[in-house]
Amino acid sequence: MTATVTRRTMLASGAGLTMAGTRIAGASEPDRHVWRMITSWPRNLPGPGITAQRLADRITTMSAGRLTIQVYGAGELVPALGVLDGVQQGVAEIGHTASFFWTGKMPAAAFFTTVPFGLTPEEHMAWLEHGGGQALWDRLYAPFGVKPFAAGNSGMQMGGWFLREIRSLADLKGLKMRIPGLAGRVMARLGVTPVLIPPSEIFAALQSGAIDATEFLGPWSDRSAGFHHAARYYYWPGFHEPNGTGEAIVALSAWRRLPPDLQAIVENACRSENAFAVAETEWHNAEALEALVADGVLLRSWPTDVLKAARRESEAVLSEFAAQGGIDAEILQSYQAMRTRSHAWSRYSRQAFLTARHAT
Repeated sequence: MTATVTRRTMLASGAGLTMAGTRIAGASEPDRHVWRMITSWPRNLPGPGITAQRLADRITTMSAGRLTIQVYGAGELVPALGVLDGVQQGVAEIGHTASFFWTGKMPAAAFFTTVPFGLTPEEHMAWLEHGGGQALWDRLYAPFGVKPFAAGNSGMQMGGWFLREIRSLADLKGLKMRIPGLAGRVMARLGVTPVLIPPSEIFAALQSGAIDATEFLGPWSDRSAGFHHAARYYYWPGFHEPNGTGEAIVALSAWRRLPPDLQAIVENACRSENAFAVAETEWHNAEALEALVADGVLLRSWPTDVLKAARRESEAVLSEFAAQGGIDAEILQSYQAMRTRSHAWSRYSRQAFLTARHAT
């Protein structure tokens, strides 16, 4: 006697999900997840704002909608500087931000965005991927219930915008400057009063005179923010931020609920966006710098005494991490090992080549 196989008996017996190559509708639909992404950036701000949205789109598309990311700009669900708290407290499953905003909670977090006179974007990626940096980053953030990823990079920065010209180290003393992270500590040692305000509030503070200067990113993002309408003097090089890694932070509770293939999609979407963003900013910064000069912006190089003092104070600030011991000292040691490792190669490769290319 031939048994009659129905859809009910097929599912009940755990039989295969296909018949003649056709998937049975409704059978074992894959898990679907909807995550909220909170960010430190205004929506679609050139540079990090665009990166955040594109990262969300990458994850949603690569997962075929199994993991959908909904993006919220700074202030929509949490304040710009409240992203770590928001992810930790369950307001959102993922955030897009920058690690140097959390130095009040974990001082060594700054190493994972940038360090004055530190690693370039390529060197920083090499440290994370091959020098043990990612493992240290994971350990540092684990007590806060989040997992970090490099997920965007605004590249090498400019030195900042000033309402008046800086001709010597003495001209910095008493200035109020928006500058976060370790750079803020270095500038404080040079007589500057560092101010930490979110990106969306910088222009108004500069225009009103509440601050005398600001750094942010590079020409593309800075021009979009309109800083050139408030300040004329634009300084280089950006010794305080030679790299601009943005981070995606994922709640560990949400991360652990994902199957391995979705975890791999998140990880590789972040890696892809990190590389793409460096290329994007390199492309747009060149055009934006030319446009700023055409608009009357005055480019100025840092005076020699400023750079000399900044290098000295940067090393003093970094030495404090060694004294703190624990994971802070481990991160410093690992980071400095990468900087030392890169020194000779960068001197004989990029530095030598660019000097030759630009020779007149």
